[in-house]
Amino acid sequence: MENILDKATYMMDTLEKKIAEYEDFQSAIKKLEAYYTSQQWKDDYAMEEAGKYPEKLRRGVLSQDGIWNMLERNKELTQRIGISEMQEHDNDKHVHE
Repeated sequence: MENILDKATYMMDTLEKKIAEYEDFQSAIKKLEAYYTSQQWKDDYAMEEAGKYPEKLRRGVLSQDGIWNMLERNKELTQRIGISEMQEHDNDKHVHE
């Protein structure tokens, strides 16, 4: 029983740290989402389609499905762990201040 207590405490401590890191990273994800909906992304995508980027250049960010799937997964995960409600509340609070 002591081992279960120790392991559960360790797992919860680890999870809380990871959730905090994930929550802090949401601003970067919002930045990627803004890029994905921008004219810059459309221009970059057109250049990719025209073959103007070097073959060795990583360009997963220009994959429509890649970003879309990540954003949808992020939405599901933030809802699951309650981050989205906190962010919406915080955003509303800042708008009203």
